[in-house]
Amino acid sequence: MTFHDPDRTATIRKLVNPRSIAVIGASADFSKVNGRPLKHLIEKGYTGEILPVNPKYQEIAGLACYPDIASLPVAADLAIIALPAALVCDCVSALGKRGIRAAVIFSSGFGEMGERGKALEQTLAETAKAAGVILLGPNCLGFINAFENVYATFSQYADGDTGAGPIAFVTQSGAFGTALAALVRRRGLGLGYFVNTGNQADLDFAELMSVVVEDPRITVAAGYLEGVRDGEALVRLAEKCRALGKPLILTKVGRMGSGARAAASHTGALAVSDAVFDAVVRQYGVLRARNEEQMLDMMEAFCQPRRAKGNGLGIATQSGGAGVMMADRAEEVGLEVPELGPETQAKLAAVMPAFGAAGNPVDVTGQFVARPELLSESVIGLLGDPDIDVAIVWLQLMTAHVDKLLQIFAEIRDRTTKPFLVCWVAAPEAAVTGLRALGIPMFTAGERAVEAAAALARYGMYQDHGGDGAVAPMALPRGTVSGAQPTVEASAWLRQAGVPMAKVALADSADAAVALWRGNGGPVALKIESPDILHKTEIEGILLNVNSEDDIRAGYDTLIDRAKTRMPEARLSGVLVQEMSSGHVELVVGVSRDPVFGIIVMAGLGGVMVEVLKDVTFRKAPFSREEALTMLAELRMGAVLDGVRGKPAVDRGQIADMLANLSHWAAGMSAHLSELDLNPVLVGPDGPTVVDCVMILDTEPGASGKG
Repeated sequence: MTFHDPDRTATIRKLVNPRSIAVIGASADFSKVNGRPLKHLIEKGYTGEILPVNPKYQEIAGLACYPDIASLPVAADLAIIALPAALVCDCVSALGKRGIRAAVIFSSGFGEMGERGKALEQTLAETAKAAGVILLGPNCLGFINAFENVYATFSQYADGDTGAGPIAFVTQSGAFGTALAALVRRRGLGLGYFVNTGNQADLDFAELMSVVVEDPRITVAAGYLEGVRDGEALVRLAEKCRALGKPLILTKVGRMGSGARAAASHTGALAVSDAVFDAVVRQYGVLRARNEEQMLDMMEAFCQPRRAKGNGLGIATQSGGAGVMMADRAEEVGLEVPELGPETQAKLAAVMPAFGAAGNPVDVTGQFVARPELLSESVIGLLGDPDIDVAIVWLQLMTAHVDKLLQIFAEIRDRTTKPFLVCWVAAPEAAVTGLRALGIPMFTAGERAVEAAAALARYGMYQDHGGDGAVAPMALPRGTVSGAQPTVEASAWLRQAGVPMAKVALADSADAAVALWRGNGGPVALKIESPDILHKTEIEGILLNVNSEDDIRAGYDTLIDRAKTRMPEARLSGVLVQEMSSGHVELVVGVSRDPVFGIIVMAGLGGVMVEVLKDVTFRKAPFSREEALTMLAELRMGAVLDGVRGKPAVDRGQIADMLANLSHWAAGMSAHLSELDLNPVLVGPDGPTVVDCVMILDTEPGASGKG
């Protein structure tokens, strides 16, 4: 895939907005898969040229039908292929010869069918590349461009009203995608584009979405993923959506082990670690939905044009209990329910009944039925508070007052600029349709409304410091060999990059160890050094707080003897002499190479925290100090950094500096870095110090893959 190829991008634009469409294998039976695209194109008013191809017919539905691709009078912008799998490769070759550069392949029988199918799919991809044809599919439902009435699909979704709307939806699953599209229609939101990527033999999710999101009529991008193969392309897509000011909402399944196995079985997609996926997409401002209903709620919240600028939530409710429930959920999802300012409280008190509450949540009671201005002035006052960024209005039933309430909500909309959502429990149908006609997001459950408000807040508060710019590749020092690197040299590289490393030196004899101890001027740690012994504690290869000449000599001999006895094949370099470090907080920091997203930095609380609780967080390198601070804020046990049980707080900023510096070094070393383990990292009043370092490099250029 060549994501940056401008000619390829232009061809994709023609694919999704073609002026002419050839239907290869077209059928006069409009109930069949190869007849349904013709049916929809004709009945729904596609204005471009339609070119059926099938030697069985001379015409279909009044359209001239051509016996083969070579007979076509024009090179169509798009070909729809509805043929048996065995015929598809020859068809693609013929398209290339005729000058047709884009094809949608409905045909199944490829990678989803096992090894034989995968081999055929690989042949198809190679054939298409040689022919100069880009492919959507195979094994896909195709796509709909509802703006131009392009129906290159046999999906059931196309049977109903597919009125164009502001959402572009791209899905790896056909059936699941169709179901979600139907739910979008039921909510009256509207899909401008519906695209099913199928097996992704060529075009993938990110490349397709990157084109359709350019359409100025699209304001929200949404996608369903079962796996990710090209993490860099997904990151570029996220950056593009942010630059365009269009939220990208993703649902990715396979969060747990069984789900990941099922996704791999279904699509053959590479199952990236969900923790890494979740961290990286958050790093680049993507909103992740747990399921289809939460995705729909986010879509609804973002289809209205207003955006939150912070995470202050105001709640106006008919029920005190509902207000408490929503306030609880708001805290859980990272929203604040701030106390209202004195000026706001005075405004609310002026209109509030004596038994109402002018705090936040605002309890307007049921009196607003008799006094409509009670609700309108309360919500307008609430939204006028400087600490409120988004509001939710909660009510229930009110069947006899729908028209009056719709007028109130229209007035609130017209007199405010901040986003507000309505949660109307057991709402009459007229209320649902009326609110959506007003462009006001409407929900039927309080927690769903809160989660949608949280999505608005997260998007509005996102600061683009995830990638922190490009990093130039770093050259390896002359003589570097593949494998585990000597601790002294590895520590020096990291120290030069701004990572605080404990001072360490290598002794090749007991005399040398004594000299290094004397030069240190205090107690030291002795550690066996061998490229074959990465985990020194497993052979008891570490001695701490050694502080006399006799103990240094004995310790040196002890460590050498243990290594020779317990790992006789290990190559021994000597014994490391390291200054003792202190700190009351223990961290673990690492760098690994994710097969999808490249170089990933991990940080977490060390010791039992990482072993039992797995309290760690991830980011794609490189990233900024601000992003590193966000990492630390995500740790469940992060309060340890702020001081517990009489221990003083540590400086989060110094830890963040270390992580950011490490991320830049790791990004620069991405062509060669396989793994880096900094464990433990001790943090005290003077900041962090890395006590142990295992660095594994591959010196072959590019041998470690892309970073």
